[in-house]
Amino acid sequence: DVCKLESVPLDFGDYHPLKPITVTESKTKKMSRKGSTSSTSSSSSSSMMDPLSSVLDGTDPLSLFAAAADPVITTATMDNTRKKRDKDDSSAVGSDFEPWSSKRGEILARYTTTEKLSIVSGRKATTTGSAVSEKVRTRLEELDDLEEGSQKELLNLTQQDYMNRIEELNQSLKDAWSSDQKVKALKIVIQCSKLLSDTTVIQFYPSKFVLITDILDTFGKLVYERILSMCMDNRVSLSDNFSPESVNDTAKETCLNWFFKIASIRELIPRFYVEAAILKCNKFLSKTGISECLPRLTSMIRGIGDPLVAVYARAYLCRVGMEVAPQLKESLNKNFFDFLLTFKQIHGDTVQNQLIVQCVEIPLYLTLYSPAIDWILQCIAYRAPEVLLTEMMERCKKLGNNALLLNSVMSAFRAEFIAARSMDFIGMIKECDESGFPKHLLFRSLGLNLALADPPENDRLQILNEAWKVITKLKNPQDYINCAEVWVEYTCRHFKKREVNTVLADIIKHMTPDRAFEDAYPQLQSIIQKVITYIYDFSLLFSVEKFLPFLDMFQKENVRVEVCKCIMESFIKHQQESTKDPVILNALLHICKTMHDSVNALTLEDEKRMLAALINGFIKMVSFGRDFEQQLSFYVEARSMFCNLEPVLVQLIHSVNQLAMETRKVMKGNHSRKTAAFVRACVAFCFITIPSLSSIFTRLNLYLHSGQVALANQCLSQADAFFKAAVSLVPEVPKTISIDGKMRPSDAFLLEFLCNFFSTLLVVPDHPEQGVLFLVRGLLNVIQDYTWEDNSDDKVRIYTNVLHLLSAMTQETYIYHVDKVDSNDTLYGGDSKFLAEINKLCETVIAQILDHLKTLGKEETLKRQSQLALYLFNTILAHGDLRNNKLNQLSVNLWNLAQKHGFADTKTMVKTLEYIRRRSKQPEMSHFADLALRLPLQSRT
Repeated sequence: DVCKLESVPLDFGDYHPLKPITVTESKTKKMSRKGSTSSTSSSSSSSMMDPLSSVLDGTDPLSLFAAAADPVITTATMDNTRKKRDKDDSSAVGSDFEPWSSKRGEILARYTTTEKLSIVSGRKATTTGSAVSEKVRTRLEELDDLEEGSQKELLNLTQQDYMNRIEELNQSLKDAWSSDQKVKALKIVIQCSKLLSDTTVIQFYPSKFVLITDILDTFGKLVYERILSMCMDNRVSLSDNFSPESVNDTAKETCLNWFFKIASIRELIPRFYVEAAILKCNKFLSKTGISECLPRLTSMIRGIGDPLVAVYARAYLCRVGMEVAPQLKESLNKNFFDFLLTFKQIHGDTVQNQLIVQCVEIPLYLTLYSPAIDWILQCIAYRAPEVLLTEMMERCKKLGNNALLLNSVMSAFRAEFIAARSMDFIGMIKECDESGFPKHLLFRSLGLNLALADPPENDRLQILNEAWKVITKLKNPQDYINCAEVWVEYTCRHFKKREVNTVLADIIKHMTPDRAFEDAYPQLQSIIQKVITYIYDFSLLFSVEKFLPFLDMFQKENVRVEVCKCIMESFIKHQQESTKDPVILNALLHICKTMHDSVNALTLEDEKRMLAALINGFIKMVSFGRDFEQQLSFYVEARSMFCNLEPVLVQLIHSVNQLAMETRKVMKGNHSRKTAAFVRACVAFCFITIPSLSSIFTRLNLYLHSGQVALANQCLSQADAFFKAAVSLVPEVPKTISIDGKMRPSDAFLLEFLCNFFSTLLVVPDHPEQGVLFLVRGLLNVIQDYTWEDNSDDKVRIYTNVLHLLSAMTQETYIYHVDKVDSNDTLYGGDSKFLAEINKLCETVIAQILDHLKTLGKEETLKRQSQLALYLFNTILAHGDLRNNKLNQLSVNLWNLAQKHGFADTKTMVKTLEYIRRRSKQPEMSHFADLALRLPLQSRT
C-alpha cells in the first residue's frame, strides 16, 4: 500500500497504451441453483494494460465476457451491432454441401503410420476444499492440474492402440458428463486438444485431427444440450430459431460460466479448440455472439507457429462455422486469406528441419495439407458467386500457381466452374511451381471435374491431348493408373471408339510390364465400369480392338469374376433386342464361361443364384430368328458349358421347349418330315437333360411340362416316356424338402403336382400295346404304395381328385383336347367295356376313401373326418350320377357323417343345401329335390 503508484488522470484522448484503467466491479444477483459452480460475482480489473492487447481491439476475452454479463452493456452492444448483421440464422446448409462425416473415413484410411505414437493421459487430481469466495481460483487450479504434474505420458503406442485410447477418452468424457463431473469432462477435452499441437509423427496428423475433433464435437453437443435443457419452460423446449431474450437467467449464467472457464485455459491451442467446440452456445447470450467470436477466433490462429497445426485449426473453425452460421462467409474467407499469407512458412527452416528429423519427403508432407485446405475451400466455394471463385484463381496465380493450392481449388470449386475454364487451369498447371507436389495429381483433379461437367466443345480434344501427354510419360505404374482411371471417363464421355481404343492400348502398354496390373485391380475394375457405362452398345464395345485384351489383365479369379458380372449386368440392362451377332455371342460366352467355372463346392448358394441369373439373362437374349437348328445348336453348346448351374439347365430346357412350340406355330401344327425330326430332337434334348437336375420337384414339373410339349407336337411315344418317368419318380419324393434354407413337408407340393398331372392325363391317349388307362393305373399304384404322414389326409384328397379325372373320362366328348391328338373319347367312342373299367376304378378309389374315413373315427380326428366327408360329398354332387341308388345313399351317409359330431360349418351346410334345391329346378334334375329332402340340417346342440 505504501509503495503503490498513485494514479493520475490523463487527457490523451480515448486510448493510450500506458493509460491506467479505472477498476470497476459489477455485482450480479446471486443465483441459488443446485450443482452450480458459477461465480457469484464478476469483475474486470487490471493494474496496467499490456501493449500487446492492442491486437485485440482494446478488449481481452475475459473482459469481453465480463461485459457480456452486464445486461446494460449487452443490450447496448446488441443495439450497435444489429445493423451490421448479414443474414438471419435461418439460412442453413443444404443437402448439396458434402458433410464432414463423409470425409472423415477417407482421411482415417489414407493417413496412417507404422511409427510409435505417444499420448498424454491425465490422472485424477486431488484438490483441497475451498471457500465459496475462492471459487474462481479453485477453477483455475483445477484446469491447471493437467499442466502441473497430474498427467502421465503413454509411449510406444501403435496406431490402433492410439485410436483405442482416444475412443476410451471419448467414452470417459461421456461418463464424466453423465455422472455430473463437468470439470473432469472439460479437463479431458483440454487434454485431448493439447494433442493437436504435437506433430512428432507428422504423417498421422490428419487422422489425429479427425479423432480429436470427434471428442470436441461430442463435448460441444453435450454443453449445448445441457444449456438448452435448462431453458425448458413447463417441459416445453425452445424452438430452433429462439432469441436470447427467451433464455432464462440460469441458462445464461451457466453458459457464461463455461466461456469463463475456457477463457482461463492458459495454452492457446486448447483454448481455441474448446471455445470453437462450444461456439454455438453464443446463441444463448446474444444474437451477434457468433458473428463477433468468429473473427476473434480467426485472429487467434495467427498465434499458432506450426503451419500444419494452424491450417487444421482453420479447418475446424470453418467446420464449426458452417454448422452454426453458414451465412458468415467473411470469416471463412479471412481464414483462407490468412493461410495464403502464411503459406511461405511451409518452405521455412523450422518446417524443413522437422521433416529432416522425421525423414519425411516434401511431396508426402504437402499431401498432409490437402484435407484441411480442401475443406476450407469447400466451405468458401459453397454457393459462392463466380466473382469470388475468379478471385481465388487470381490469388493462386500471384502465389506462383502453387501446385498444392491449385489442387485444392480444383477439388473444392464447382465442377461447372472448373470445366468452363479447363484450358486456363491447364495453363496454370503447366506453369505451376510443383514444390514437391507432382503435376499428374493436378491433372487427376482436373479430370475428376471433367467427369462431372463438360468443357467447351472446341477445347475437348486439346484438353485430352494435353492431359495425356503428361499422363503417358509417368514411369510409376500406380501414379499412371490413378490418372488414367479418371481420364478414361472423360474419353468415353466425349469421344468415339478410336480414342477409347487408343487409351485402353496405352493402359495395357503401361500396366503389363512386370505384371504391374496385379497391384491395380481396383483401378482397372473402375475403368471397365466406366467404359461399359458409356459404351453400352455391345456390338460397338466388342469391336473396340483392345477391350478383350484389357480383360485379360484380370488374372486373379475373384476379380475377374466380378468384372464379368459387371459386364453381364450391363448387357442385361441395356440390350433391348435379341442378338445373333457372332462377335457378341463369342465374347459373352467366354465371359459367362469364366463366371460358371468359378463355381466350386465352397461357392455360396446366393452367389450361384446371381451367376445363374446373369447367364440366363444372356441365354434369353440370343435369337437366330427362323434358323431354329442354329438356335438348338447354341442351346446344346450352352448345356455343355454351364452344366454346374442347375438354374441355367432349367432355363435351357424351357428355351428348347419354347423352340419346339415356335416350330409348331410356324408349321401351324402340320409338321413336315424335317420339322417333325427337329421337334423330336428338341424333345430328346429335354429328356436327357432333366435327369441331371438334383431338385426332385423341378424334375417332376419339367417331365410334365416337356411331356405336354411333346404331346402338342404329336410326339406320342416321347410324351408317354416323359409321363412314365414322372410316375416312376413320385416314390422318390422325400418327406421334407428345403425351401429358402428351411425344411418343409413335401405333401402339399406333391398334391399340387399330381392335380396338374391328372389334368394332363385326361387327354393322353392309351398306348395300343398297353392296357386301358395304363398311366392312370400306374400312378394310382404309386400313390397307394407311397408312405404318407400319419396325420395327413393328402392321400384321400388325391383320390378324390382322381374321381374328378375318372368322371371326366366317362364323357362322350372331353372338355378339352390337344390339337391333332386323338384322346380316349375318340379312341374308345364311349365303349361299354371302357366305361366298365372306369367304374371299377371308381369303386376301388371310393372304397379306399371310405376306409380312411373309418380310421378317423377317434375323438381327436373327428374334425378331419367331417371335412373329408363333406369334400367327398361335394365331389359326388358335382361329378356323380345321383340317380344311381347306391351313389345317392352314399351321398346321404356322407352328409350325415359330416354333421354327426358337430364339427361341420353350419353356414357351409346351409349354402350347400340351397344349391341342391336350386339345381333341382333345372331340367332333368328333379331327383335333386328328393335328395334335398333326405339331407337334414342338424344343430350343434
